[in-house]
Amino acid sequence: MKKIRTAFIYKSSNPYMSKTAWATTYYHFFMNALKRHPELDMSYFPAEEKFDTSQLDDKFDIILLWENHPWGSPDELSGIQNLDIPVICRVNDAHDAKRKGKIVYHEKYKVDHYFGYFSEKYFHKYYPKNFKYKTIFYGVEPKLYENLTPFSKRIKKKILCSGATARKNMFFRLKDFFRGNNSMWRHYKLRTICTDLSYVDYTTTLQHEFINDKYPLLLMKYSASIAADTVCPVAKYWENPASGCLTFMEVTEQNEAKILGFEDGKNAIFINEKNYEKRFSDYISDPNNSKWLEIAENGRNYTMKNLTNDVAANSLVDLFKEFVY
Repeated sequence: MKKIRTAFIYKSSNPYMSKTAWATTYYHFFMNALKRHPELDMSYFPAEEKFDTSQLDDKFDIILLWENHPWGSPDELSGIQNLDIPVICRVNDAHDAKRKGKIVYHEKYKVDHYFGYFSEKYFHKYYPKNFKYKTIFYGVEPKLYENLTPFSKRIKKKILCSGATARKNMFFRLKDFFRGNNSMWRHYKLRTICTDLSYVDYTTTLQHEFINDKYPLLLMKYSASIAADTVCPVAKYWENPASGCLTFMEVTEQNEAKILGFEDGKNAIFINEKNYEKRFSDYISDPNNSKWLEIAENGRNYTMKNLTNDVAANSLVDLFKEFVY
């Protein structure tokens, strides 16, 4: 089998390309999952301000970029306009495309196709309609979600909420209002108001010991956890159920979280701003009910079958084949 020769270019100072980063979501996908894929021949090119792409000519089938912005990719890809190698690029936050000037890098990097883990509709809300995009859910590295703490031995009387939230004082809320697409309240409204509940244990993004590869260990301490983003689904939506948690997911028409394929009451519990307290109360009032374990197990099985890094790698390889074969 002929392998697809792939040149992955990323900025050497990009903190997410280190196994010691606070979150290793990206590291494991690019550095491990793609490397172990049987149809890929991966080569890694860390650079800083400038990378000379002429050295890739006639040696590679695909150029893969960490993102379409010089925060995570080299500022300049010299010679890229002279190469006849397809360029596939990951998209980070789509909502800041205009503010950070990402769209100009479409031509500067000569990008042929983008991918990320939000919907195509959400991508094209901020990018031109002619930009090609594919949704790929990466982030769950299977080996980190083995040897789970039994559901019966986890904390039951509390629900875990982790990650970024908005500040609640009026000064911040007024200032935040003018941040537009970057508003913390816009992205994390439900996640933030959940932390007001006495039975919700809130853990910040960084101020705890469960960073990098240890994050699943935090999830495994709890029987139930919250995955909420008011705008679009994020990695928590598949990390939490992968850890064996009964996962309360914010699913609305706005955030399009239904694209993940979870089913309410079968492998997750769907919440929104109107029903979240009732849904939490149903669990807290009867935490030993066997149905919670069943839903949690179904959620884990669904995730490990459909939403792991290896599944994501297969999806990315299928995209590569559209350009290579």
